[in-house]
Amino acid sequence: MTVAVIAAMTIGATIFRRQVVTAKVPSDIEIAQAATLRPIADVAAEVGLRQDEILPYGHTKAKITMEAIRARKPAGRLVLVTGINPTPAGEGKSTVTVGVGQGLRRLGKKVVICIREPSLGPVFGVKGGAAGGGFAQVVPMDEINLHFTGDFHAITSAHNLLSAMLDNHLHHGNALGLDTRRISWPRTIDMNDRALRQMVVGLGGLNGGPTREDRFVIVPGSEVMAILCLAADLQDLEARLGRIVVGLTRDKKPVTAADLKASGAMTLLLRDAILPNLVQTLEGGPALVHGGPFGNIAHGCNSLMATKLGLSLGDIVMTEAGFGADLGAEKFLDIKCRLGGLNPEAAVVVATVRALKMHGGVKKDALGAPDVPALTKGMANLEGHVRNMQKFGLPVIVAVNRFVSDSKEELDTVLAAAKSWGVRAALSDVWAKGGEGGEAVAREILATLDEGKARFRPLYDAALPIKKKIETIATEIYGAAGVDYQAAAERSIAQCEAMGLNNTPVCMAKTQYSFSDDPAKLGRPTGFRLTIRDVYPSAGAGFVVALAGDIMTMPGLSKTPSAEAIRVHPDGRIEGLF
Repeated sequence: MTVAVIAAMTIGATIFRRQVVTAKVPSDIEIAQAATLRPIADVAAEVGLRQDEILPYGHTKAKITMEAIRARKPAGRLVLVTGINPTPAGEGKSTVTVGVGQGLRRLGKKVVICIREPSLGPVFGVKGGAAGGGFAQVVPMDEINLHFTGDFHAITSAHNLLSAMLDNHLHHGNALGLDTRRISWPRTIDMNDRALRQMVVGLGGLNGGPTREDRFVIVPGSEVMAILCLAADLQDLEARLGRIVVGLTRDKKPVTAADLKASGAMTLLLRDAILPNLVQTLEGGPALVHGGPFGNIAHGCNSLMATKLGLSLGDIVMTEAGFGADLGAEKFLDIKCRLGGLNPEAAVVVATVRALKMHGGVKKDALGAPDVPALTKGMANLEGHVRNMQKFGLPVIVAVNRFVSDSKEELDTVLAAAKSWGVRAALSDVWAKGGEGGEAVAREILATLDEGKARFRPLYDAALPIKKKIETIATEIYGAAGVDYQAAAERSIAQCEAMGLNNTPVCMAKTQYSFSDDPAKLGRPTGFRLTIRDVYPSAGAGFVVALAGDIMTMPGLSKTPSAEAIRVHPDGRIEGLF
């Protein structure tokens, strides 16, 4: 395919040249590496940050000082970007978030984009990075997708320090009386590695520590990640870390990180990681990229600190939540907004023709052919997510993320259906056109904000019993007929309530591919029952986690992982990163 164009575009003092590429569409990394970036101090100045209020990491990224954060109060308006249940066909929430943010900036709005940091697991696995795509990216894309400012490494170190101190405590006499059969604190690594899901540690003889079962979770599923993303400041961070439950005694009393005297050192390791990261879009606009919990096994939102900072720096904040609206958006609204006192005013639900056709029964290799009947059938998934967002009192804008293979009839079919549901809808062409391709959705957002019809409310009362909260989410958001609890879940719920966690939100861990707990059930399944196999406390983060179906907290690599195609050339040029 030939890309015949793309004219130079000036944003402020920066020129971004979209080079003519023949024979093939440029890759995301090629587009990112061809961009000329603004000095990070200039990006900071655009939103009123002085040079002494940023801590540069090189020329194109920086952290924001705690003093700068404390000096400002949130006053902007918050817009959530979510989507339908993902499929291998692609949806593009991050791409739409960045591109529509660029579109708002082109329309003269002071906008700040707030998204999560990518995990190395998906980058080298099958999903790819999380910096957007095409001409709607945050940059420097390669650094953001790799080690960035070291936040994930700091979280890994803090988490594993607690693991080491736990085993050291056991080795030196176990004064707290931990029952080694009831230790719940895992280890963590930011890589997909199925061999680490279950293991035995302490096989080194007398000096190797007690032999016991252990496991790893991926860093985005670590409670330390969740805590960092919900903490208000360093003091709150340390208090939350101290509340982490590492296991139980023989009489089932919880033992915490504070009991192990680990929270102070863990906080020190996270001293810099808690500070939000400032980067820019391909068009030079400000973006805060901070924190990275997964939406299927964790709460799936960027840090509360970054979102509040964005609301103090811009008139509008565009933020995204992981995976489908049944996961990331529900947790954003029921956990993050509840705990952080946020007041979102609109929800953008992203869909693609290709993904909707997959929900309608079309196989991936047949998606290039127009198929309006399958598309119409698959739109039940989109309507389900739209109706769910309305249950939270949010006006909805459907953003149809365009692919080159989409026919006009198919695009018109989705737009007409969305409008028939009483919601706004527009095409997003941000992958190919950047901010220009996001202006149509941006105008719908502005019209929605002008109407002022949002009446945000959480789905459930946090004071309800744990089972009642799970059942409310399952029936109201997933469409389940009911919930079944395995014996382990029944015992864990009773234990969580005995620990005083009955008044917290619930973080559901469930497959992202379906409303149900069965990834094969696409579209809008009904009549199914949700199975909860276990529940565990995330006391430091301030919620309990319910595991539904066969969801794993440590992913594995595919037969052909993305890592096989990634390399760096002698001149530093990267190939295969997306």
